[in-house]
Amino acid sequence: MEDFKTKLKELRKEAKLSPLEFGMIIGVSQATIYRWENGEMYPGIDDLYKICKHFGVSADYLLGLED
Repeated sequence: MEDFKTKLKELRKEAKLSPLEFGMIIGVSQATIYRWENGEMYPGIDDLYKICKHFGVSADYLLGLED
């Protein structure tokens, strides 16, 4: 899931959001954002939906199944 962590971090930085700010937007901790971006853990379905909705991208894009 290398694509997920890379794309999530890129989207967050493009939006000029800190891990803390983004975590507050989708309802998770800053530490959780760091863990997702470092590949230590991955979001559940509900959080994946919130990420996709916030950035206007598909889950397929985030997971590296499409460009």
